[in-house]
Amino acid sequence: MAIGLDVETPPEPNNPEEYDYEKCPFYGDLSVRGQILEGTVVSTDMDKTVVVEREYDVAVPKYDRHMKRRSRIPAHVPGVLEPLSVGDTVKIAETRPLSKTKSHVVVEVTQKATAEDLAELTSQAEPEPELSDEDFATDEDEGDE
Repeated sequence: MAIGLDVETPPEPNNPEEYDYEKCPFYGDLSVRGQILEGTVVSTDMDKTVVVEREYDVAVPKYDRHMKRRSRIPAHVPGVLEPLSVGDTVKIAETRPLSKTKSHVVVEVTQKATAEDLAELTSQAEPEPELSDEDFATDEDEGDE
């Protein structure tokens, strides 16, 4: 509970000379304040950054129903945390702005992704099949042959 949150402190960095202490809430001076959110990692394409997606319900008073919404939040990954993968459930905390888009930092990995989680995420993101020229044939083209 070194950072004021009820999270486990990860082990110290292996190379203290090369470690980025400026952007680490555990062993650096980065303070966490404000929101603490939980979500699922949907992208790890960037260096030291993950995109966390969280789903929440919004009330629609006109229809007396709830509607699902999603938000995608880029978050910094400190070097002391183990490498994250798509499908992991993480806890992120708000900090000062770290870059143009990042104002959150990952503070805890609550659940690692399983094979079923990865299969579900990839099935949602499957690209549509590509269309060939034959799919665009019209009646006029068929009459010419």
